[in-house]
Amino acid sequence: MQIKELARATGVDVETIRFYEKEGLLPEPARLDNGYRNYAQPHLERLAFIRHCRALDMPLADVRRLLGFVDDPEGQRLDVDHLVDEQIGRVRARLKSMRALEKQLLQLRSRCDGAHEQGAACGILDELVSAAHGEACACHPAASRPVSA
Repeated sequence: MQIKELARATGVDVETIRFYEKEGLLPEPARLDNGYRNYAQPHLERLAFIRHCRALDMPLADVRRLLGFVDDPEGQRLDVDHLVDEQIGRVRARLKSMRALEKQLLQLRSRCDGAHEQGAACGILDELVSAAHGEACACHPAASRPVSA
């Protein structure tokens, strides 16, 4: 199959497929007489594996290591658990960060009474302007704001 067919079958952009080839994650396919790449079932399966790992937000370095385990079925696989545990840690850290961001946005949103009349003050904008001036705001109390030089 040609690259556009592989892209359609996996939902991966053509440029991304080329990038994965260049990075060595996806082996280069055979070439047809006309010079077109000729992808086969193993390419489709490997690309689907990569796509699944990326959907789990795994870094390319980890995907590369996981592919190494797939390519060497007799090799040591203890690192697979470690890689997944590290990814779980990254996801948990991101979730914690996102919860903090949500809290900050809710605090900022609480400054708006919903009345947006012409010329009326807007609590959200007032808070953002205060923060821009280095003052404490609803979402960043003075104690947690970085000190500017």
